[in-house]
Amino acid sequence: MTSSLSRRDLLAALSALGLAPVLGGSAEAAGGATLGAPKPFSFDRLIAEAKARAAKPYDPGVVRAGDVLEKIDYDQHWKIRFKPDHTLQVGGGKAPIRFFHLGKFFKQPVGIYLVDGENARPVTYSADYFEIPKDNPARALPDDIGFAGFRVMMPGVERDWLAFLGAAYFRSSGELDQYGQSARAVAIDVAMPTPEEFPRFTDFWFAPSDNGTVVIYAALEGPRISGAVRWDVAHGTAEGSKGVVMDMAVRFFARADIARLGLAALTSMFWYDELNARSAPDWRPEIHDTDGLAVWTGAGERLWRPLNNPPRVMTSTFVDHDVKGFGLLQRDRDFENYQDDGVFYDKRPSVWIEPKAGWGDGAVQLVEIPTNDEIHDNIVAYWVPAKPVKAGDAIAVDYRLHWLKDEPYPAAAGRVVSTRVGIGGVPGQFRPKGVAKFVVDFEGGKLADYGQNQGVEADVSASSGKISGVYVLPVVGTKRWRAVFDIEPTGVEPIDIRLYMKREGEALTETWLYQAHPEQLKFDGAAMGDHG
Repeated sequence: MTSSLSRRDLLAALSALGLAPVLGGSAEAAGGATLGAPKPFSFDRLIAEAKARAAKPYDPGVVRAGDVLEKIDYDQHWKIRFKPDHTLQVGGGKAPIRFFHLGKFFKQPVGIYLVDGENARPVTYSADYFEIPKDNPARALPDDIGFAGFRVMMPGVERDWLAFLGAAYFRSSGELDQYGQSARAVAIDVAMPTPEEFPRFTDFWFAPSDNGTVVIYAALEGPRISGAVRWDVAHGTAEGSKGVVMDMAVRFFARADIARLGLAALTSMFWYDELNARSAPDWRPEIHDTDGLAVWTGAGERLWRPLNNPPRVMTSTFVDHDVKGFGLLQRDRDFENYQDDGVFYDKRPSVWIEPKAGWGDGAVQLVEIPTNDEIHDNIVAYWVPAKPVKAGDAIAVDYRLHWLKDEPYPAAAGRVVSTRVGIGGVPGQFRPKGVAKFVVDFEGGKLADYGQNQGVEADVSASSGKISGVYVLPVVGTKRWRAVFDIEPTGVEPIDIRLYMKREGEALTETWLYQAHPEQLKFDGAAMGDHG
């Protein structure tokens, strides 16, 4: 799970540095970036160059002044401020671009270019772009060291809404203007016995657009892959618009076989919610960027898989054909369930992946990694093509990312609103040892049309264990329906449970999926809480 830079170091650095403040000043200041000589540029040219690079051995590049960069840790990096007067103005000031400084966790610079017609001019780095304290080790760096990444600002406002920093990661603050999970152009060998690879963006190009979108191009390089990517990013600033929508064109070329190629990857954090809060040391009720994986299958079924902080690394695979979409969502929007007015987990964006054309056979994979702190992103979701990737293969995918409060295409059926688990059996009677009770609430769709004894029932199954005591009921005073069942583990392996509500053979809800670990179901009789 590691490379030369560990997953946890990289993702912790992204979290700590991704929102560094800038000096005060006007975002409308005249563009102060210095540009070099123009060179021919087009996306087709970028794709051709990526294909040519893939036919050659990987060149990891050279880290310059590594001893100095090593000294620019979190604290030192935080003290470095970008000067607003050097903001790169793109599209007539509609997309002000500001840059990140290099440091301990981001040692390799990226090239930055401004597209003008059929040419592109490089942005020339200078230490004068930054306010660097006199005692900061960054003052010892060469004056042409380069930038670590960039952020896109809101015009006229000292706040960014889109950031690219580190490896192949990028993220947006979304509909509720709060950063959370990240997207990733590609994920290679996540949760495999071999080390995970982190291909990185090496160069970026910014192009003006006629419709107000931000157009970004990037070259990508890794030990086993080379690529070219284009984003057309629309920010919801007009009345009635929502969130951030990214149209992506991804072109990859494999220079070597890849065991597990993850496309349209998302990376998030799930430490605990009310389900497992009893074992958490923090005072806050819940801590997570997202609380579930949603999948809209090619056959039209809606799946909801609550996230877990497992006792060991777990990979769940959802095989499909022409998946309609998937995403990591933050469904719980109640501040009272987080009580954090500093990082606002209740406002973290949900991200939905929408394929633009049929992706054929493959699978959505969910990787859950144990964590003991909120600084570690431990959740990864992506699409894996069924066809193995071999050296020389070309991979082309187009898709749309929605950074919203909720999924963009909500199902007409009822959806899961909470999952609770506690000791099994009947209150006031003998409680059988080793039996857990699950209580899952659904809301929406046709559920509100029916009452008790009108044919609503639960369809529940499990990969192992014994299920008993299944019943459903409408929740008094709400429009919700509740499914209740007991399960007794019969082994030590995780149990995959499947549940939905139906009436006369018709599914009334999305399908709830849960992976229960027997060791996490052992408790002393106190209820284990609620899981949205």
